[in-house]
Amino acid sequence: MKVKKMEAGLYCLGCKEEVNHEVTYINDDIKSISCLQCGRTKELKLDLKKEFYKEIYERISTKPTRITKEYKEDLSHLLLSLPVRAIRKPYELLKDVNSSRKVMQTYKSKKKIK
Repeated sequence: MKVKKMEAGLYCLGCKEEVNHEVTYINDDIKSISCLQCGRTKELKLDLKKEFYKEIYERISTKPTRITKEYKEDLSHLLLSLPVRAIRKPYELLKDVNSSRKVMQTYKSKKKIK
């Protein structure tokens, strides 16, 4: 899972004017919006487990199409890169799972504090 933070000029109900807000995205869904002037925060409900499963499903279900595309573009490159990719893939998957776990723990702990 990827966490992105962006700034946007939005109307704040606390400030009663348009001010900068920090918008936090998890993957492509908004998780929270915080006013940078008064600190007012709106948390949106986001099922992190569902997002995680959706991300994994997307990667698995599109793999055959991606491999076929690579095969059609350059078979020799595909055949040469397969052994390295087969060795590297478990480490990449472990890295992705660990980063997703950290995101889940970060937003779970914030939920318990409130």
